[in-house]
Amino acid sequence: MTASRTPRAPKAQTTAPPPSAEERALFRQAAAGAQPIAPSGRVTLAPPAPRPVPLQRLRDEQAALAESLSDEVDVDSLLETDELLSFRRPGIGPDIVRKLRRGHWVIQAELDLHGMRRDEARESLSGFIHDVRAQGVRCVRIIHGKGLSSPGREPVLKHKVRAWLVQKDEVLAFCQAKPSDGGAGALVVLLRGVEARRPRPA
Repeated sequence: MTASRTPRAPKAQTTAPPPSAEERALFRQAAAGAQPIAPSGRVTLAPPAPRPVPLQRLRDEQAALAESLSDEVDVDSLLETDELLSFRRPGIGPDIVRKLRRGHWVIQAELDLHGMRRDEARESLSGFIHDVRAQGVRCVRIIHGKGLSSPGREPVLKHKVRAWLVQKDEVLAFCQAKPSDGGAGALVVLLRGVEARRPRPA
């Protein structure tokens, strides 16, 4: 026979007794000086997302700089008739070119265009001049190569670079680099200085 089990009585749920008069008096005494916090009216906002980098605008500006340089300029008529075909802008004395050739100004930056395609070289040159002038650089070296590996061994990029530099108002003068600085494969360029902005009167 199976023994019958007596069902267990459910557990009684206990409730906390109500606070006594003494406890209520103590609570009122502790909270006697408390005041509700007035609403500030402020709303906590999430920090603004960082502004996107205007990559397309930078590309457009770079393209505009490059497109402003024409390949159709007759640069030969603008160069000095010396053996190095130097250039100086009107108003710049011949002594500037002589000083440039002798290394009077320290070369502060250089750009190597050797091996680049024409469009790539033109864009790089424009961007380079823009950037170094913003940094206060005055004298740079542009390496265009001697064109020995070009079809027909014609220094195409060498002639293009001279034509592009002549069209840049920022360029005051340039000449062929010394043999130790690249010789016929490079130019030393003197750039116009950036005028310092005068502080506005208070």
